[in-house]
Amino acid sequence: MSMIRDLRAVVRPSSRVSLRKETGTYDTTRDPATASAVVDCAVYREGRRVETGTPLTPQEAMRLVRRDGGFTWIGLHEPTEAEFAGIAREFGLHPLAVEDAVQAHQRPKLERYDDSLFTVFKTIHYLDHDRLTANSEVVETGEVMCFTGRDFFITVRHGGQGSLRGLRRRLQEDPELLAKGPSAVLHAIADHVVDGYIAVADAVQDDIDEVETEVFSPGRKGSPRGTDAGRIYQLKREVLEFKRAVSPLLRPMQLLSERPMRLIDPDIQKYFRDVADHLARVQEQVIGFDELLNSILQANLAQASVAQNEDMRKITSWAAIIAVPTMVCGVYGMNFEHMPELHWRYGYPLVLGVTVAICLGIHRTLKRNGWL
Repeated sequence: MSMIRDLRAVVRPSSRVSLRKETGTYDTTRDPATASAVVDCAVYREGRRVETGTPLTPQEAMRLVRRDGGFTWIGLHEPTEAEFAGIAREFGLHPLAVEDAVQAHQRPKLERYDDSLFTVFKTIHYLDHDRLTANSEVVETGEVMCFTGRDFFITVRHGGQGSLRGLRRRLQEDPELLAKGPSAVLHAIADHVVDGYIAVADAVQDDIDEVETEVFSPGRKGSPRGTDAGRIYQLKREVLEFKRAVSPLLRPMQLLSERPMRLIDPDIQKYFRDVADHLARVQEQVIGFDELLNSILQANLAQASVAQNEDMRKITSWAAIIAVPTMVCGVYGMNFEHMPELHWRYGYPLVLGVTVAICLGIHRTLKRNGWL
């Protein structure tokens, strides 16, 4: 067990670093030096990479494994059906799994076939931004499909982020872990993906806190209208995308940690429990984000409704005040010969004073009742 004890430190040396500060983790294009979808292909024997001097093809790697033992780890980025067909035949991959790996846009899952496991992970990348707007993209998703066999491990990556090169280098620095075979690589990738979820959840929490502060604080101009509902709705959509990546993965991680599988080393299987625990925590956070955003959106709409009611009350109040002089002027605008105080010297100032007094009385009453 001593060789596994430092597993967590090897596969996630900086898992708690905020994605806002992380640089160089995500590559956006296929390796320029790679002429095909194969990003890397290597053979590992007793936990060490076998140096061949020239790049290996998947077929050559498998021949070395069958001749001298060990296992091969093949990494591909967005292969076409034709590019993947030869690899699928060489390793005897199930046609349904091959179809899912090529087409992408799959739900996170774990499928067991006769001689292999097919696992789908959705990777999440936080998109940094100066200020959240109604059109801001908060998270970007990608996919990593893993074929785990007795003597091979194949990763098929889709999307412009989620590179596994750094993870491969870190694993190669600890031969004792790689000596456990393909299941050690599967655990490392699962742990790497879930740690990415944790970092993204922390960054999304900051965005939600910012929106929540704006909604429940007085407006910058003293207005209680809160923030733009479009920003809240956009953030809610991004959280939903995050939820679609996290929630379906919980059951596969529980299966890998609880159910004995002949392709998973028993020593490695114990560490899937840690991954499942962290994933469950992230799921609770994401569900909490969704519920909190619902409450924030409802509060924002309620504030907008209250502000509209206040506007209507003010308009109604001023209309009531203006109605008094309008009525008086309307009466005195009639052409009657006998009008009260019409020919009296002080009639005009008296009527004008009474009108002003009534208006002031109405204004005071409405202001006392909170209408103005």
